[in-house]
Amino acid sequence: KRFTKIIIIVSVFFLVIAIVVTARTMVGNHFKKKFSKRPPPGIIVTKVVKKEFSEKIETFGTAISKKSKSFKIKKDDLFGDSKLKSGDIIAPFSGVLGYTGLTEDILVSNNIIIITLDDNSTIYSDIKIPESYAPFIKKGLPVEAKVSSYGDKIFKGKIDFISSRINADTRSLLSRVSINNQDLELLSGSLLEITVKFNLRNALSVPDTSIMMEGEKSYIYKVSDKNITNKTEVNIGTRNDGKVEILSGLNEGDQIVAERLKKVR
Repeated sequence: KRFTKIIIIVSVFFLVIAIVVTARTMVGNHFKKKFSKRPPPGIIVTKVVKKEFSEKIETFGTAISKKSKSFKIKKDDLFGDSKLKSGDIIAPFSGVLGYTGLTEDILVSNNIIIITLDDNSTIYSDIKIPESYAPFIKKGLPVEAKVSSYGDKIFKGKIDFISSRINADTRSLLSRVSINNQDLELLSGSLLEITVKFNLRNALSVPDTSIMMEGEKSYIYKVSDKNITNKTEVNIGTRNDGKVEILSGLNEGDQIVAERLKKVR
């Protein structure tokens, strides 16, 4: 009987050990399986595409009407008893009629009204280009204009005229830009923020958030078809509107990490 008890105790002991080992193994396999399938970190991937890049010259100019003419009219002629017949007044061109206010003539005999007629279908503006940029300025170059009253709205135009010489006093090249204003949103006399674009080209572009700078070198994370990232050195050019020009190191259509670079592993 004593021998039987010993056998039972030993059997129970080894059974308990076996259960503990089995349980630990099952729990370990469960967590190993769970964490081995952890999803990749949350990053944003995009493709390398081509975009228009250019160099820019930013300056200011005053809006000038395409055509403008002023007329002096006596108040009595306008508000008096005199009557106008059909054809008595003919506008020399189509435009918007307004007046600058009341004033007195030279003889101070009668008050007169100065009437203005402006054709604002096209707006011109004379700008001064620094001498260092003169070789790049050509007739027909694209121009963008902004006015504070319209916020970030952009009005498209072009270089319409270029002076034949550099002004020796200002060391600048006088140029005139023309801006399409068919909706008559721009008014004569407005202050314009003008951007002249030159050296236009289509080049590979990536978001500026995808660039990593290490010393004087630039790197980017290129993503393979198997979602493996490779740190790749690139040569960069101009930055325009949140995009960076890529001169070498990537091809059009390559997948790259655009944002959250610190989460890449």
